[in-house]
Amino acid sequence: MPTETAPQAPPATRRGRPVLTLLVVLLGMLTLPMAMSGTTVALPRIGSDLDASGAALQWVVVGYFLAASSFMLVAGSLGDIFGRRRVLTVGAALYATGTLASAFAHHILFLDAARLLSGIGAAGVMTSGGALLAATYTGAARTKVFASLGTTAGVGIAIGPTFSGWMVDGLGWRTTFLVFAAAGGAILLGTRLLAESRADTPSRVDKAGAATFIGGLSLTLFAITQGSKSGWTSGGTLLPLAAGTALLITFVRVEKRLAARGGAPVLDLSLARRPAFLGWSLGSFGLGAGTTGALVYLPTYLQGTGDTTAGDAGLILLLMTVPVLALPPLGARLVNRGAPARHLLVLSLLLIAAGNAWLTTLHPGISAAALAGPLLTIGAGQGLSVGIIDAQALGMVAPAQVGMASGFLNTVRGGTGAVILTVFGALLLGLLEPRVGSAELAGRITAGAGGHAEQFTEAWRIVLWSVAGLSTGLALLVHALLRPRTRTAKTTVTAPAPAPAPARTH
Repeated sequence: MPTETAPQAPPATRRGRPVLTLLVVLLGMLTLPMAMSGTTVALPRIGSDLDASGAALQWVVVGYFLAASSFMLVAGSLGDIFGRRRVLTVGAALYATGTLASAFAHHILFLDAARLLSGIGAAGVMTSGGALLAATYTGAARTKVFASLGTTAGVGIAIGPTFSGWMVDGLGWRTTFLVFAAAGGAILLGTRLLAESRADTPSRVDKAGAATFIGGLSLTLFAITQGSKSGWTSGGTLLPLAAGTALLITFVRVEKRLAARGGAPVLDLSLARRPAFLGWSLGSFGLGAGTTGALVYLPTYLQGTGDTTAGDAGLILLLMTVPVLALPPLGARLVNRGAPARHLLVLSLLLIAAGNAWLTTLHPGISAAALAGPLLTIGAGQGLSVGIIDAQALGMVAPAQVGMASGFLNTVRGGTGAVILTVFGALLLGLLEPRVGSAELAGRITAGAGGHAEQFTEAWRIVLWSVAGLSTGLALLVHALLRPRTRTAKTTVTAPAPAPAPARTH
């Protein structure tokens, strides 16, 4: 359980149509990850139809990730101020509009712009959805619904490429976007039936904080994605990185100044100073950092170094994704029966570390049976805790801040995905280039063109050991941050402190 005493809203499971709220949010958490992971399989067809390649084509995926990551924190704070249902409604509308426009794009730049709009909308849906559930459910019920949230998101990520691949092959990539746009429209209609929830005390929009955060994070993530393409010392990488860093430093100063004046900042920096909240946030980062690289790049390795087909690679990957679907309810059940949630999170990170270390047995032509152990271990590590982090972290903040806190957690997740995808690939390229003597050849090998399998395997093993070391270090750090520091949790049972006013739900 959380290591600090947390203000809790009074039980709300009978208000605000909780079951309907859960269903609408789950629809979003299913389809949006599907759109994230599934669009990649459509890129070859899109490039052929729109005569596009290179960075412009990659931004169909990268732009969506960057927009979603950059706007999640701001969307959460806007939900606290204007209403979480309202922000969910606006997000669904933007997502549906952008995805519909994507289906009718006839130029790659128009498609990139439409995907950016979809990403902004996705930020509103994912952040406000979690905040609405946190405001609607408490206690054991909250743990269960967030476990179902983790399972649903896992299903979306796991089946996204398969589902999208089937639609792209059978109906075309434009129809694929139309299907996702229809799902966005269904979410939009569903929001009209939900109750509103917002912070009880109104506050002004932190415009300076929103602008500096969005600009700073966008430029920083853009620089990271450019580094692997243009070089880490090129002007196209260093200039946006310097500008992004400067804006993020300005953001921190703006937030401190606003908080000192009694205003409502986009991010209450005191959250980052709470060891337990920081521990859960780092745990969320660790789950993504330890699994994203293998999830995305392993199929390419299997196809490029052996006779594995794309379909076979997808089936092998189920060894990693099935535990993510099956184990979140188990994690929630263990927590509700008294198992310390912090112990489960540390165990998860250690399992992910062990799985990546085990995966260094990778070799050309490796069988599915040999991959089963490491992939199941990695998947079990993620699945055991993916459904408990939000419930634990959001249970530590006042009801008026759940939108902001949810936005922060989703920013961590989205940023982790964007960064790890880039860094994992950049490390493979950087390690492979001196082994094969050509950056161009290294790029073709990492894209699955085949050849130099032994050198490719050496690079993979070094990256996997690096991931294992990172996961182990994060496990130790999370253990230290979540370690109980007081006996407050026991004393408050007999002498509870007055709870703050609940968030309004009407």
